[in-house]
Amino acid sequence: MAIASPGSAVAGGPAVLSAPVRSRRFRGARRGADGGWSRGSSGRKSFVQHLTPWLFVGGAVGLLLLFTYWPALNMLWYSVTDWDGIDLTKNFVGLDNYVEVFTNPRIFSVFGVSLYYFVASFVQMAIALYFATLLSFNTRFSSFFRGILFFPYLINGVAIGFVFLYLFQPGGTLDSVLSFLSLSEFQQQWLGDPNVVNWSLAGTSVWRYTGLNFVLFLGAIQSIPHELYEAAELDGASKWQQFWALIFPGIRRIIGLSFILAIAGSLSVFEIPFIMTGGANGSATFVIQTLQTAFSFRQVGLASAMAVVLLAIVLVVTWIQRKVFPDEKVDLT
Repeated sequence: MAIASPGSAVAGGPAVLSAPVRSRRFRGARRGADGGWSRGSSGRKSFVQHLTPWLFVGGAVGLLLLFTYWPALNMLWYSVTDWDGIDLTKNFVGLDNYVEVFTNPRIFSVFGVSLYYFVASFVQMAIALYFATLLSFNTRFSSFFRGILFFPYLINGVAIGFVFLYLFQPGGTLDSVLSFLSLSEFQQQWLGDPNVVNWSLAGTSVWRYTGLNFVLFLGAIQSIPHELYEAAELDGASKWQQFWALIFPGIRRIIGLSFILAIAGSLSVFEIPFIMTGGANGSATFVIQTLQTAFSFRQVGLASAMAVVLLAIVLVVTWIQRKVFPDEKVDLT
């Protein structure tokens, strides 16, 4: 008997496929209810597996566009209008709002308040670097002191504002401590004197944000190979020499990052002065001034221009810092 080839008819019957050809043609398919062949579930499963990551990414990107970039575009549009935040009409005024920002001394002069926080940021970086270096070596109760230093950063800024509000009030905790130490002559109107209030608020900021710099510096120091410290000790290097030869070059990038955060933070300080003084007695920062311009004076267009100017200043300062202090590959070996 002759074996029928694929596609040939035997005794007038339908074409018969060999088993290998049939298995290749219908691999991944199944017989439907009507007797025909349809694609199996493996194809749909593969499609879902390829689509699932894009669904997660699409959701995150959609939220980012909706709550970040779309409001930013609206802010750019508001900055060239005279919108008061209530009326439906928005009249186009061009660059008048930006001219007002740079020519009105009441608006642009509040950047001087940021200098207090800028100086305070270097103080907190120095304190954080000192304790990070100290606690990176074998120190008793090092974990306990690390928790104490980082704990203020975990507290809500509003709560910190109220705590220090009671600390600095007349006859409050600070005045009581000074009186107990027979230092009553140093008592001040800590939040009422325009010459003192910004130093008090900047000191509060130091207390809160030192923990963040401390953790950044400590992590960078601990990433330096321990063998380098052992080699330095064998060579007779002191702790101070180890700091300048190993630690400081090894954490240079983290110091640069902290410098960028210090500039951005000093320009955008808000919650501590807003809670403690509300911007009174010369303590209003640029962000507080922007908020008051928008919601107290009903000049949303001008406030939007102020926000755009602040963003531009932060970006320019960051760009300058990256050019002056570029990242360098550190090789300690």
